[in-house]
Amino acid sequence: MSTRSPYPLSAVRALALHAQGLGEPLRRGARPNSDDVYAAVKRVGWVQIDTLQVVNRAQYLTLWSRLGNYDTQLLDNLLFDDGNTSSDNRRRLFEYWAHAACIIPLTDYACFLPQMRQRKEGHGTWHSRWVADPENQRMLQAVSEKVRDRGAARPADFRTGKRAPGSWWNWDDAKIALEYLYDIGELAIANRINFQRIYDVPERVLPAWVDREEPLAEQAMKRLLEVSMRALGICTRAQVGNYLHLKPTEANPIVEALIADGRFVRIEAQLADKRKREMLVHCDNLPSLESAADGALRARRTTFLNPFDSLFWAKGRDLAVWNFKQRLECYVPAPKREWGYFCLPILDRDRLVGRFDPKLERKTGLLRLKALYLEPGVRPSARLAGSVARAMRDFMRFHDATDLVVERSDPAEFGTKLMAAM
Repeated sequence: MSTRSPYPLSAVRALALHAQGLGEPLRRGARPNSDDVYAAVKRVGWVQIDTLQVVNRAQYLTLWSRLGNYDTQLLDNLLFDDGNTSSDNRRRLFEYWAHAACIIPLTDYACFLPQMRQRKEGHGTWHSRWVADPENQRMLQAVSEKVRDRGAARPADFRTGKRAPGSWWNWDDAKIALEYLYDIGELAIANRINFQRIYDVPERVLPAWVDREEPLAEQAMKRLLEVSMRALGICTRAQVGNYLHLKPTEANPIVEALIADGRFVRIEAQLADKRKREMLVHCDNLPSLESAADGALRARRTTFLNPFDSLFWAKGRDLAVWNFKQRLECYVPAPKREWGYFCLPILDRDRLVGRFDPKLERKTGLLRLKALYLEPGVRPSARLAGSVARAMRDFMRFHDATDLVVERSDPAEFGTKLMAAM
């Protein structure tokens, strides 16, 4: 237990944002390069992928929040190197399951090998019953052999026409086979075309330098939970496993072992409700926590976050630390939505001050804010409007948008001030 007790809420917020790369002001001058994009992914551990594109997809938005306007092709190049199959290809990232479907540094590839093996053994996968069918076993072998012999493939290359009964997404069997082979590590994602996955064998996808020696499962999990804890900055014991979407029964014993080893340090902190609570910090982050408590490390960024941003992966931390309830409502029936289809929270310095529901009209270059909200108690000041306007101009450049419309603002005064500041 640290000697300082308790740490103030300002230090908790500053460390959480600093760990996520959301505390420092954006660099001015040159646009981010490939190394900057890679470093941003490495800093958060992994970046969630999602298909929704009312504005840019979540994986691109997560990096925009940290880098500002950048070329999204840089991320695609780090992931796919344009489908290069040589052993010296320039991939530095790969796709696999972490918090959800995620983009992960290849330096951590070996840590996911135990998970791939466990899935092959029937643990933690929805495919088990499908795989048990002898006919599907033959399908798996045929799909695997075709990809290995003929090269990268997509589901349309098989065209079996048969549908898997009971699958809520109604994939045909070839798609299920490809996904299963990917889940167990026998295939990898070589490329995406129009966001559709292209599958190939790992030997042609992974650069030669990637470590493919499987570690012990406990060693791999310790490594991944350390990555999680560094990226979270500060959280409760129960929240560490959220970053990897682990069940408490899976995460808790390893979290306890890391506390016993001194890798995770228990501290006491004051949260948004004024109560003191025991939290965890990675030992590497303790100097930053001390700097935050002394006021030397402060959050100074104004930006927007997507609903899948890793800042929100620790369950309940949004309310406990920021008194802000993050909610994705795209799956909620329209009449029951409180905020909107795909609301982006607004981060201003160390507070989450509001949210807006955007829609990019790509043909006309119009960014439409269907609704803009400030949180209760947040003043619609000229300073805040100016900071949000600067972030909005960069957001528009990132989307090649030339015009902005605010359809509704609560309070109305803030929408007026924002448009005047634009």
